Amino acid sequence: MRAVRNESATMKLLKVKTARFSQVVEKCGKPHAYTLWQKPSADRHLQAQIKKNRVMTILKSESGTDFGMVGFKEQKGATYLVFPKSLKRFADKRIVGIDWTLVQE
Repeated sequence: MRAVRNESATMKLLKVKTARFSQVVEKCGKPHAYTLWQKPSADRHLQAQIKKNRVMTILKSESGTDFGMVGFKEQKGATYLVFPKSLKRFADKRIVGIDWTLVQE
């Protein structure tokens, strides 16, 4: 029964639509990396950006490649990017092809 669950979870993951990181940058502008120096709930600037749908969470997949998802998901080892424009149009997509040269210093 456990193997069946894992298989269905994998199938769900494959059904998620993807978007290229370069497309996101083209539509929403060049992001900058955001470092958490305090609890996210106490960080007023971060909370404002989350409400405006401008935050993307970058995680590592099991294979070691980076992928992104729109929104703030607090997780160990995650990187957060803040974009100049809203990411709403990419909300239900997995962002692939992360190109770190497109991120502002």
